[in-house]
Amino acid sequence: MYDYFWTHALMSDEHHDAILKNCNFSSRESVTETCLETVAKADADRGNVFFYDIYAPLCDTNSTAPSLSSYDPCSDNYVFTYLNTPEVQKALHANLTGIPGPWDSCNDIISLFWHDMPDTVLPVIKELMASGISVWIYSGDTDGRVPVTTTRYSMSKLGTPVKTPWYPWYYQGEVGGYAVEYQNVTFVTIRGAGHFVPSYQPERALAFFMSFFEGKLPPGQN
Repeated sequence: MYDYFWTHALMSDEHHDAILKNCNFSSRESVTETCLETVAKADADRGNVFFYDIYAPLCDTNSTAPSLSSYDPCSDNYVFTYLNTPEVQKALHANLTGIPGPWDSCNDIISLFWHDMPDTVLPVIKELMASGISVWIYSGDTDGRVPVTTTRYSMSKLGTPVKTPWYPWYYQGEVGGYAVEYQNVTFVTIRGAGHFVPSYQPERALAFFMSFFEGKLPPGQN
């Protein structure tokens, strides 16, 4: 992800070079104290930027500047409040045992106690590819949590030959993203989308999904 931050002017050259020198993110065990110190400096470079869409405003921001995204950064707060309402939980038959603490979409409990968590899902992707089913991998290009650069590095590790070279795909006359078809797997980006692609670019997301359902590559320029 730090390559993504560096190429999007969210961190300094010095700290990017230091991460390349001091960090090995191939497994949890390979991350050293020196690496963690370097990462902390790189994170400070970035400042208070919304991880899931680096160009979106922050929730509760006082800024009056127009946003490049129509996504409401406070939407998680609305969901949190709604799903922690006792009447809603009762209607959903949720938390019937009265687990203490609020429901949250993400927390550290699983990562703290899931000690056999795999470092990569590439073996699973390879297994799916070998099965003959259609496999598509996609990224929103403003996502800082699982950035497009990281996904492209993973695609490269698959070592799969290219069938259809990289090209821009279109929706309503504008570039909707980019696509490249490999042997048994297709990689697609959605332009202007953050981590939750349909939340940021619903129309482009629908066009992308329809191409997948129809078994066709996203449309190029006519």
